[in-house]
Parts: sequence; structure tokens; C-alpha cells
Amino acid sequence: MQKSNIASLPTDRLAKMDFPAHNDEQGRMWAAFWQGKPYRIPIILGTNTRFFLFNSAANSGGTEFQRYIENPDVMFDTALRNARWSRFNLLQDGQLGLPERWGVSPDFQNFYEAAWFGCKIHYMDGEVPDTLPAYKDNPEALLEKGMPGPFDGIMGRAIEYYERFADRAAHEEFLERPIDASPFCCGFGTDGPMTVACNVFGASQVCTMMASAPERLHVLLDFITESTVQRIRAWRARFNQPEKSDGYGAADDSIALISTKMYREHVLPYHRRLYTALGTGKPGSIHLCGNATRHFVTLRDELNVMQFDTGFPVDFGRLRKELGPDVLIQGGPHVELLLSRKPAEIRDEVRRILATGVLDGGKFILREGNNLAPHTPLENTEAMYYAGREFGQL
Repeated sequence: MQKSNIASLPTDRLAKMDFPAHNDEQGRMWAAFWQGKPYRIPIILGTNTRFFLFNSAANSGGTEFQRYIENPDVMFDTALRNARWSRFNLLQDGQLGLPERWGVSPDFQNFYEAAWFGCKIHYMDGEVPDTLPAYKDNPEALLEKGMPGPFDGIMGRAIEYYERFADRAAHEEFLERPIDASPFCCGFGTDGPMTVACNVFGASQVCTMMASAPERLHVLLDFITESTVQRIRAWRARFNQPEKSDGYGAADDSIALISTKMYREHVLPYHRRLYTALGTGKPGSIHLCGNATRHFVTLRDELNVMQFDTGFPVDFGRLRKELGPDVLIQGGPHVELLLSRKPAEIRDEVRRILATGVLDGGKFILREGNNLAPHTPLENTEAMYYAGREFGQL
């Protein structure tokens, strides 16, 4: 019997899979891909804890987001259960079955930056936690409050959670495998200056200032960007990471709200500051949900971004022509299609996408667009995987 079956349950979709064979093939595939000699496209799934917590079949204990967020032991245990379930149920080009070692890190979803700046966390039934704009009526109150310390508020909680994780990991195993705790969580990242501004001031307030009081907005974006740079530098220093990293990547989904002219004038300067302060200048990456592809050429030319993680909608053929064969694009079927359609329709959509010309140059990763919705039938994600294998040969 394969040793990797030690944790397999009859209800696992991949219970009968030959994990060593899968892991060997996907390892060779990724090696060829990153060496610039791909023979097929990689196929991945973007999920986070919400996919697990809102899945009653996986989350049999009924753990709710508030307990998960507010109790480090619940977060630690849930992260391990999520990792085990994902590796035995989500078919994709990653290591499946039992790992040599488990990895866990604190997880504060996408509310961490707004919470760090003083917004209150709200827990809503059937939804991920979020915040409401705390400075909607008086944006300058954020400036008056002053720059938060890099380990203040929720960032301090993240440190406490990491230390608890590290202590437990040093004394426990999970399914007879050791556990590694990682600090690489919210303190190291950013969702982008405009997105943070929309979270703390409200999107309507940000867009109104951009149109009618741009100098006022620039003062606020300058404050947010500088606070972010100082935080990330402090976190890197605390955990013995270099001040600047190769291939630096960020996000800023809210730039989908504005034109490229407005992006260049109002947001690009702060993106440039992030990439200059935190990256070495080598080709970087960005994650952009929504309809943001009109900005991609600007990001490539101005920031040396050469990897794009896309959302929806995306005209993949046009995007490949605009960016050229040397740029890595990630994307695929819209999450609503994966959630609500039939496997045959998923297969047709994958075939359509891969026939657009996006495979020119071989730098394409197929994934959902973007972040798998809870309750998505796994037969649909598997249809995407098999269609990617069928139509993504290079």
C-alpha cells in the first residue's frame, strides 16, 4: 500500500489516485516550464480558507470564520485540516497526497490592511470577514492618527499567532508528519495603495477625490504607500529577509475602476514607489482581479511587470498580442461559470481560451478567474484540469 494513503478517506475524491506518479509528473512539468521548455501548460486552483470553511462536506466540524480568525489554535487546526482536505480533493498541478512536512501561517484574509489602519472587522453570515470604511466622512483623520507601527494592531496579533503556531509546530505532528510554522503572512504583503484607500475611505470617496480634488488624494495615497513600505521593510528585517527582493509582486484590484490615463496620473507613482523600494528591479508580478487588462501594457513598460495574474473578463488572444510571447499570463474560466455550469461547458470554455493564441510562447498558466467560489462542484474543476491537459499541449 502506498504510504501516502495513510490519511486518505473513502469520501476523498482523489482517494484512489497514484500520488507518487502525479507528483513526479507535475514536478517534471513545472521544471520544464520554468526552464523555458514547457511541453504542456500548468493547471492550478486558487483557493483560500473560505472554500474550505463554507464546504460542509470538508468542514464537518462547522468551524465559523469568527472563531477561525479570533482563536490562534482554531486557525492552526483548521489550516491543517484545510491543507489535508485540499491535497486529497482538489485536482491540480501541485503536490497531492501527504506532504513530507505541513506548512501553516497566520491568515487574516483581505481585511488585514484596512484593520491595520483602524477599520473595524465585521463578521457576516455566509461571507468572509470584511471591514467598513472608517474614514469615509473625514479621510484626513487617518493622517491625524499617524502612521501605525509595523507590529501594531492586527500586525501584532499576526506575530502572536505566528509564535503560537511555532510553539505548537515544535511539539506536534499532523497525520504523522512534522509541521512548519511560517511568518510569511499579512505583514509582508499589500493589496495595493488604491485598494487600501478604497477600503479605508470608500471607493466613491476615492474616485470623487481623484476627479475633483487630486492633490488631496495624493497626500492620502502618499501616506498609505509610505506606511506600507515601512511595515514591509520592518517585517523583512525582523525575519532576516533582504530589504529588496527579486521578482517583487503586489496587487491593486481597484485600478479596474479607472482609465489608464487616470491610473498613470494618480496611482502609477505609488506603484513605482512600492516596486522600487521593495524590489531589485528584476521582472516582477501583479495580481489584478476584474477588468484591468487595459493597464497591463503600462505596467509592463513602466514597472517591468512580466507576470500577470488575471481576473475576469479577459480577452486572452488580444492580451497575448499586446503583451507579446515573453510575458507570463495566468487566467481561465470565470468562477461563476465553474460554479454554475456543467462539466461539458467547462471543457468547451477551456478549449476556446486555449485556442485564442494565448499559448504563443508557452507562458500561460490555466486557473480559475479568479479565486474559486465556495460550493463549486469538484467535477467542474476536474473538467478544467483534464481539458487543460488535453488542449494545453505545447
